[in-house]
Amino acid sequence: MDNAGQTADVMIRMAQGSDADAIAQIYAYHVLNGTASFDIVPRSSAETEQKIADILSKGWPFLIAERDNRILGYAYVTAFRDRPAYGFTCEDSIYVDPDFMGQGVGVKLLRALMVQATQCGFRQMVAVIGGAEPASVKLHSKLGFTQSGRMRSVGRKFGRWLDSVYMQAELGDADRAVPAREPA
Repeated sequence: MDNAGQTADVMIRMAQGSDADAIAQIYAYHVLNGTASFDIVPRSSAETEQKIADILSKGWPFLIAERDNRILGYAYVTAFRDRPAYGFTCEDSIYVDPDFMGQGVGVKLLRALMVQATQCGFRQMVAVIGGAEPASVKLHSKLGFTQSGRMRSVGRKFGRWLDSVYMQAELGDADRAVPAREPA
């Protein structure tokens, strides 16, 4: 079965505070077992609930992939940088439950996230991939992201130095049209 068939019954929806426990568990797995996040200590459910609230309060997407009331993964955008000139650029974060990695959940989530980020007025999406995680690089490449930089040995986790890979994708009109407003 191809990935499209595996994800046909996966629903994408906006996150809610009540999703915090499941999201925190998924993130904890990646913090404790991978290098995509440079966090060393997983976020608590309360911290996760606050993060959901903060992102949604800005009108930005925080999405959940769900099947049969089980959260399979999540993705959200945040500001790439806090200076006004970066206001049209967002950074994505995406994590999939380890039981569902490689089954197309990430593709479905990231595709939906890109659409919703465009609707929010973002023109560029940046992925900062800790540890240069091959699965994350592959996922982002599949959806049109190109590598825009690599920072060598900027993180240290699990007793080794880690690179961060920067990837970027254009959203909507990107830089081909002037926005309706300038940064303030």
